[in-house]
Amino acid sequence: MDNICFAFIGIHLLFSFFKFSTAVDAITQAQFISDGRGLTSKDGNFELGFFSPANSSSRFLGIWNRKIPLRTVSWIANVHKPINDSSGILMINGSANAVLLSQNTTVVWSSSSSKQSENPILQLLNSGNLVLRDGKDGNSGIFLWQSFDCPIGTVGLSARRVSLSASADVCDSYGLCGAYGVCTINELQVCKCLKGFKPVSPEKWKERDYTQGCERNKPLKCQENTGFIKYVGLKLPDNKNGWVSQGMDMKECKAKCLSNCSCIAFASSDAKGGSACTIWLSDLIDIRRLLNGGGQDLYVRVPDSELGAKNGVKVKIVVIIVAVVFTVSGLLLAAYYIRKNRKMSKEKMDIYGTTGQNNNGPEEDLELPLFKLSTIASATNNFSFNNKLGQGGFGSVYRGVLMDGQEIAVKRLSPNSGQGPNEFKNEVILIAKLQHRNLVRLLGYCIHGEEKLLIYEYMPNRSLDFYIFDQAQGKLLDWRKRFNIILGVARGLLYLHEDSRLRIIHRDLKPSNVLLDKEMNPKISDFGMARTFGGDQTEGVTRRVVGTFGYMAPEYAIDGQFSVKSDVFSFGILMLEIISGKKNRGFYHHGDNLDLVGYAWKLWEEERSQELVDECFRDSCTLLEVLRCIHVSLLCVQKLPEDRPSMSTLILMLGDEKTLPRPKKPRLFIGKHSSEADSSSIKQEISSTNELTISILDAR
Repeated sequence: MDNICFAFIGIHLLFSFFKFSTAVDAITQAQFISDGRGLTSKDGNFELGFFSPANSSSRFLGIWNRKIPLRTVSWIANVHKPINDSSGILMINGSANAVLLSQNTTVVWSSSSSKQSENPILQLLNSGNLVLRDGKDGNSGIFLWQSFDCPIGTVGLSARRVSLSASADVCDSYGLCGAYGVCTINELQVCKCLKGFKPVSPEKWKERDYTQGCERNKPLKCQENTGFIKYVGLKLPDNKNGWVSQGMDMKECKAKCLSNCSCIAFASSDAKGGSACTIWLSDLIDIRRLLNGGGQDLYVRVPDSELGAKNGVKVKIVVIIVAVVFTVSGLLLAAYYIRKNRKMSKEKMDIYGTTGQNNNGPEEDLELPLFKLSTIASATNNFSFNNKLGQGGFGSVYRGVLMDGQEIAVKRLSPNSGQGPNEFKNEVILIAKLQHRNLVRLLGYCIHGEEKLLIYEYMPNRSLDFYIFDQAQGKLLDWRKRFNIILGVARGLLYLHEDSRLRIIHRDLKPSNVLLDKEMNPKISDFGMARTFGGDQTEGVTRRVVGTFGYMAPEYAIDGQFSVKSDVFSFGILMLEIISGKKNRGFYHHGDNLDLVGYAWKLWEEERSQELVDECFRDSCTLLEVLRCIHVSLLCVQKLPEDRPSMSTLILMLGDEKTLPRPKKPRLFIGKHSSEADSSSIKQEISSTNELTISILDAR
């Protein structure tokens, strides 16, 4: 009984400490507010945080007076864009704006300030005013942005009642009717399911809660006959996961949709500039019927059984015609299909290196636009040397410009590259399914004979190694930019490890695989060596050790054991290189012949970690912040995987000011030989299951 009492006392003290530790009134650019945490004004009267109205699971970020017993919200950030789960994050981005992000990193609200600041601070004042100010201005009353100037986000909201629409048009609320629901403003029941669909929750539907949307009466199976139901006068649904192709007419658009098992619907439009085809590859969300005679036609794919009864006479005519055609042309059709199957088998060999490896076919797996070789050749000036951005073991990368003016980067795999057919398919499938602002975006692919091309978004500022390992270029990256790059790469890895549909291990994280956009935001690239895990699987073993020496975790380089903690190790090396401006591989301290990790460990033990900082930014950096990053990097490169932090814990460490645990001694490498007896050998007898990649062992 005494133990139980002590347990309850401990829990009470823990919660008391949590409340005390989170009672802050401001955050900096290195911090963020997640769901369950918030800001409290210094006098304790006002609070900012996430909340859900009664009888609703939607989450909003708002401000309310803590002294009023019945919670009354005075300001809401995402009044028109609720978050459907508890993954919301409030932070200050690289442009010195406060932004609210949902789980898929979509910006649902932004302060949209045009003013710049090197030290922005987001603070909740005693007046209940949320302000974004420059740290150097102190309490001068000069703000970059303030909630008092934004009445559009203000709405009276109690714990019993929600009024989230600032206009009378409820259909303006994004996703009001959920998936496959159509909103009609002049109907008594504003939301109705598309034909062939039914409400997911009829009970909530009767209560006019439509957010769960609709589901199919009968599942859509690729091998069964399907058709389309035409809807006219609609505002087309959100198409963030679909694609648009110019110059494709109605007939071609329909055929394209039917050829792709993942196609849900299509729309074809004709304009002065030519025809265009739009295809949806995921749930249809945010559909509404327009009443002014405008809108477009939408063709929704359904099983034949949902198309309704056909005219009897037409059916008989069709049956007779089909019978005659099959009788007269049977042999010709058989010959045609034999020839077509041979052609498809050859195409599969081009993609996978063997026939019949993928039963579903590349169209179902890749779900990306297939570019013609002539289009890419024209965009890159026939792969001109002047357009060449770089070259590695996999082949070359070229800059290109499409006919519509879009800049692209083309990765052209050489026939003898380390990235073979399996890696090509692996990279296309993985990146096509990944959506994150810190991951490079794949725009399409091209397969033509021996040519295999990947088309990426163009990164004008090249890769991270171009800056941090060059004294002249390194001056372009001050500490604030370097720290933002560290945080961006960390968020990208967190998405791969925990938030994407599959658990993904990159296995080749290094500076040359971190690209920088025009605003110097980092994007992780090159997923040819990545491995995917499903369910609760967290680690694997392989006989084929792929990646780059100098960034491999010791258990992976020696025994072939890899996990999310392998990527954490690589991230620790990356942090040390960003801070020091030195490469881990090939760096040996002249005094004791230690590599970069060993040198960093020695300086840390001797409390001289500041000597590791690159001279390019040593005089302008925040020393405590840099030292904290060095400390975190040493936690990442600890010898045992279980000692290393997860990416979610690591991000909290970087943004917090709590005391960090003491790191354990890493596996030290002296000169070209490990201090550990077994570190120079790589075991080859380990069994491997579900191996996806083959690669050379050197840098690409």
